[in-house]
Amino acid sequence: MKAMILAAGRGERMRPLTDHTPKPLLPVAGKPLIVHHLEALRAAGITELVINTGHLGEQLPAALGDGQHWGVRIAWSPEPPEALETGGGIFNALPLLGSAPFLVVNGDVWSDYPFTRLPAALAGLAHLVLVDNPPHHPEGDFVLAADGAVTGQGAPDAPRLTFSGISVLHPALFAGCCAGRFPLGPLLRQAMASGQVHGERHGGRWQDIGTPQRLAQLDLALRAG
Repeated sequence: MKAMILAAGRGERMRPLTDHTPKPLLPVAGKPLIVHHLEALRAAGITELVINTGHLGEQLPAALGDGQHWGVRIAWSPEPPEALETGGGIFNALPLLGSAPFLVVNGDVWSDYPFTRLPAALAGLAHLVLVDNPPHHPEGDFVLAADGAVTGQGAPDAPRLTFSGISVLHPALFAGCCAGRFPLGPLLRQAMASGQVHGERHGGRWQDIGTPQRLAQLDLALRAG
């Protein structure tokens, strides 16, 4: 399975840290955040990677090269400075990802989720890893049914979970899309409506690195073991 790391975002909430450094290159526990992904993917036997670039994008290939140092092979998918959002960025990279389902991980999250647990084959168009709602996102995103189906809406009392930014997607999810800037969410919700999205809950550690404060919290937590 190939994997794509989403690394093109501007990181507005991380300013001023991201004024001169792309968010995935910000240091966490002594190494860039994105290197944690490279190491975790390599440990899971996933070595064919695609990384998109946008804001200050030239710094990422300069820092990581072709990935040989970490035992992976990186193909770069450059985007305009304003980036293409998640959906547009993945669509732009499809020629590099091939025709089989591929792993996607946001470049601005950290988790101890074991990538080996992800399915290599899909029952539909997407498999999402969901987590308990963090304090900054208490309303959650989706509902996980007992049979593993993921929906946008469930019973009134159905607990909602937060999308972790880790998923396996089938290229067919993007059928009919056109090149340009567009989000991933509407495509997922459309697939959910036809029962084509499944998922799981990860009960381990997960952190969205959306602010300098959360970056500092993660750094302290990882240094403390």
